[in-house]
Amino acid sequence: MAPSFLFNQFMGGLTTAMFLFLIASGLSLVFGVMRVINFAHGSFYMIGAYLAWQVVQWLHPAAGAFWPAALFAALGVALLGGLVERLFFRHLYGREELYQLLFTYALVLILGDAAKAVWGTRQLSVSRPPVLSGGFDVLGITVPSYNLFIILIGPVIAVAVWLALTRSGAGRMVRAAAQDREMLGALGANVGLIYTGMFVVSSFLAGLSGALVTPMSSIVPGMDVEIIVEAFIVVVIGGLGSFWGTFWGSMIYGQVLSFGILIFPSFSIFSVFALMAVILIVRPWGLFGRPLR
Repeated sequence: MAPSFLFNQFMGGLTTAMFLFLIASGLSLVFGVMRVINFAHGSFYMIGAYLAWQVVQWLHPAAGAFWPAALFAALGVALLGGLVERLFFRHLYGREELYQLLFTYALVLILGDAAKAVWGTRQLSVSRPPVLSGGFDVLGITVPSYNLFIILIGPVIAVAVWLALTRSGAGRMVRAAAQDREMLGALGANVGLIYTGMFVVSSFLAGLSGALVTPMSSIVPGMDVEIIVEAFIVVVIGGLGSFWGTFWGSMIYGQVLSFGILIFPSFSIFSVFALMAVILIVRPWGLFGRPLR
């Protein structure tokens, strides 16, 4: 095969990986700190996409409408996530995972119907921002500027979150809450506020990823279920609750999916599910995770 063709597959896989990291990182953070499996994380992603489209319509024909729309969508979903956590999720802490899954699945149905009631069922789309509408010629292929932007923003967010968790006082409190929330509460820390803050950050990442996908994919009902399945595959591969595991799990997912198309053109997703099945059998806590005690 020509090197340019292989490089094109690699770049496609890298774009998929970094986009999936944006959505899966929030899912992994919530589980790592709060031990809550948030199946509704994909619904926050979908709401972010719809909000971004709506703001673009309001600001049209402003040339730079996409960027404020993306910011508004991320902040709007962060606010929604904070309200959901304060009103509902805090009653699920410490309960069995079955209660969490049942509640979050009900939330998926509610938010899905709410989105249909507000925006309908037709396909919606957002144009790429003019500044990222071109491309770069690399090794005989043209890499779209927007794809390159997604590839770059993934590591930037990963490093920013890692620095916040390891180099700040708030990050130390978050890590302490993940280890022993009862002891942290006994020392006088407001554990409830820490949990709310983490859920807001997770929802912000979901809303941001939903907004960023709008120039690359249509906005349709059901996109929340599709993306949450892919996000769960990523965190299972990398290790549920492991932030850097999510990053490398996304990289593995993207490349296996991209090059799997060459081997199984009609069943490319099979290669990813096969990989996940092997990891669940050999190392159930993921490649970079730790066994739950």
